[in-house]
Amino acid sequence: MKYIFYFSFLFFAISVSAKPKKTVQTDTVKRIMKQYYFVMLTKGNNRTQDSVTAAQIQKAHLENIGRLANAGKIIVAGPFGDDGNWRGIFIFDAASKEEVEQLLQTDPAVSAGRLAYEIHPWWTQTGTIFK
Repeated sequence: MKYIFYFSFLFFAISVSAKPKKTVQTDTVKRIMKQYYFVMLTKGNNRTQDSVTAAQIQKAHLENIGRLANAGKIIVAGPFGDDGNWRGIFIFDAASKEEVEQLLQTDPAVSAGRLAYEIHPWWTQTGTIFK
């Protein structure tokens, strides 16, 4: 039941207009919402690199994630455990979708075409993401 409430609340929060922070009144609880950016990483159009080159790109990809995490821009990052088209996710703490686009262009796996992405504004209650 608790999860149904949270998912319903999250759906409501996503469907309202996008501002960096806002207050939502639910029943008798006032909730402060904050916008982040959810990025779905998918297989890119260029996955033809040899294994050595692919390993170098992956190493640089992970180093870039670490750099962006240390800068407070990526707050969640991780791969999926299967070999499907979805490769992983990022959640960015950024001012705009354009900033997220610029940050994604610093990723060697994206610039090499090994990864593609979709960006979606994502809302959650403040205090649910711990940095």
